[in-house]
Amino acid sequence: MNRRFRLSFNADKCKGCEICVSVCPKHILAMDTAVNAKGYHPACCTDETQCIGCTSCALMCPDYCITIYELEEGEA
Repeated sequence: MNRRFRLSFNADKCKGCEICVSVCPKHILAMDTAVNAKGYHPACCTDETQCIGCTSCALMCPDYCITIYELEEGEA
């Protein structure tokens, strides 16, 4: 059975530092084209199905903007 994960980003807290993008081993994080309330491009996930749940992005985020949840079997 494959483990699946959901990434949750607090876009309003993100300052666009791109640290999470640089540490993702699967290269599935990028900066969004939209801007947040502070005028920064927040981080987003380009392909959540490829996330391995390593939590590198969440651990390195200086503003604690990223949360990773493991999905239960059958959860979308």
